Amino acid sequence: MLPVPPADQPGVLDWVRLHLGDLTREPGGAVAASAFAGGQGAADAALARLDVTGYASTRGTVLPRSERGASRMSPYLRHGLVTLPEVWSAVDGAPERDRVKYRDELLWQEYARHLYSRLGERTARPLRYRQPSTGAGWSRDPWPGDMACVSAMVTELHRDGWLVNQARMWLASQWAVRAGRDWAQGEDEMFAHLVDGSRAANRLGWQWTVGTGSGKPYGFSRGQVERRAPSLCASCPLAADCPVESWPDAEPGPPVDGPDLGRAPVPAGPARVEGGGGEVVWLTAESLGDRDPALAAVPDRPAVFVFDEPLLARLRLSGTRLVFLAQTLGELAATRPVRVHRGRPAEELAGRSVAATWTPVPGWQRIARAVRPVEVHPWPWLIRPESFALRSYSAWRRHARPR
Repeated sequence: MLPVPPADQPGVLDWVRLHLGDLTREPGGAVAASAFAGGQGAADAALARLDVTGYASTRGTVLPRSERGASRMSPYLRHGLVTLPEVWSAVDGAPERDRVKYRDELLWQEYARHLYSRLGERTARPLRYRQPSTGAGWSRDPWPGDMACVSAMVTELHRDGWLVNQARMWLASQWAVRAGRDWAQGEDEMFAHLVDGSRAANRLGWQWTVGTGSGKPYGFSRGQVERRAPSLCASCPLAADCPVESWPDAEPGPPVDGPDLGRAPVPAGPARVEGGGGEVVWLTAESLGDRDPALAAVPDRPAVFVFDEPLLARLRLSGTRLVFLAQTLGELAATRPVRVHRGRPAEELAGRSVAATWTPVPGWQRIARAVRPVEVHPWPWLIRPESFALRSYSAWRRHARPR
């Protein structure tokens, strides 16, 4: 068992370097904090100040940062510190156009979770079409350091652990559509740094952008940068010889024999609490908040979190992601007993009477089969899954209704 992380900085940075630094991708465990503080307090403060006025017209702004309309709620949503239903309700009073657009983005997140719950690791392969091929060869790095637009976004990704959605599309398209590199490798690279990184949302975003999920690749080009971040082109050393001056010559890929995305049940977990009497709550990175259903059911019940050593050794995430998790656990430990482990979750949890919240990711379900929780709480869906067609967001949206 590890000591409980401190909730303060730089204390939590030292804790991650000492106990998890060898599992990160930074040389020598030289980890840093992201642009987001971990913990329920930070999440609640972000939710309290959420204001999406103007979101519809500014959500795509990349620079200047002061004019970005993105809500920056995604790290807290990804880790269950706030839920999609909570954020949905929080924008009830927003102007209609902004409220509708913002809620559409929340629904996209829910669609990603439905897709991942049904397909799991099959989302790592093209869903509907092969990756498109570019008409011209690209001999440079997929994310060239001398392109101001790419360099600035990669720097922000590494430093802050976050990007606005438009910038994510630029990098995905540049990597796969323009440079012709394997989209799944690019998705891995971005995922490693994103504090809000989830396989559900990140993979769906890449598949939509590069055309493997839609058949319509998004073409990154100079015009988009000039509209969304004009200062980058003005300062770029390649301004007079821009390698993305025009739309990329990319043809949609042919259809693939992918998974069945037609109407079929989506795994949803229990609709009500199953079992009871769990002595400890098993927490995961998907649901770390005070309002995790299993955690909230018994306010003083101890919680257990396991840093999955084999998984982290394989993924080699940026330390900024682990700092966010550790800081969240450190804050939680001020309100109840928290035990933190490093190892194989099934082994660390063996022999315990476990309560848990059902989670729509294959890793949770694999571990749960070994641990066999005696008490399982429902996942807080915005739209509880039924038999839905998942061929596209629009097909899903026609039948899915928020509760």
